[in-house]
Amino acid sequence: MNIIVCIKQVPETTEVRINPETNTLIREGVKAIINPFDMYAIEEAVRLKEKFGGKVTVLTMGPPQADTALRETISLGCDEAILVSDRAFAGSDTWATSYTLSGAIKKIGAFDLIICGKQASDGDTAQVGPGISAHLNIPQVTYVKKIEEVNEKSMRVERMLEEGYEVIETPLPALITVVKEINEPRLPSLKGMMRAKQAKIALWTQKELDLEDQNIGLCGSPTQVVKIFTPPQRSGGQMLSGEVPEIAETLVQLIKDEIP
Repeated sequence: MNIIVCIKQVPETTEVRINPETNTLIREGVKAIINPFDMYAIEEAVRLKEKFGGKVTVLTMGPPQADTALRETISLGCDEAILVSDRAFAGSDTWATSYTLSGAIKKIGAFDLIICGKQASDGDTAQVGPGISAHLNIPQVTYVKKIEEVNEKSMRVERMLEEGYEVIETPLPALITVVKEINEPRLPSLKGMMRAKQAKIALWTQKELDLEDQNIGLCGSPTQVVKIFTPPQRSGGQMLSGEVPEIAETLVQLIKDEIP
């Protein structure tokens, strides 16, 4: 079973700082890690490989330093890693990012399954995984909490809902995004760390992928960030108490008082 895992390197801290001039994340001085949700995608891919055989290829788009994240995936049991990096990709929104990653997946060739974390901790859009499936025109199942059964032609999974879950069967090849309930990620082994240190990470640029200029980077992004700011801390407020009908009546009156 040939599996592709798409990951992202993100800032370790949740206290994200924004450059007010460029409206981009300030990454200097902040430790970078593999997106936490992607760790579950990596673990599930390795478990499937151990059960069915095959190969796990990890793919990420990012700056050259994302090489360290890819080496970590090798230490966790993945077989190959590819870094998609080029200044031409800078400023990509989720559409341009998924387009670029889908181009890299086409270059990789035949696969059975693509696994992504449900979302990235820095962007929180949950759009890149579904975007990849759209560009590749393959089925997708999001928020997968369990893989029940896999065969050569299809797989059956449990998809998490707000209250419970639903069972979905999809033909392969397909893409799934996973949630943390799916497994418990392993720690790297000493043998894995040695292999990761010696591993050769492939570097693919725009030239290798032969992507259209109008579809990548800032030019290929339908959405652009105009302004990012931290909202001022709200002060005041009022705690309502009493019976529910009384609270509701008071709340309605407070809202009416605020309407000009």
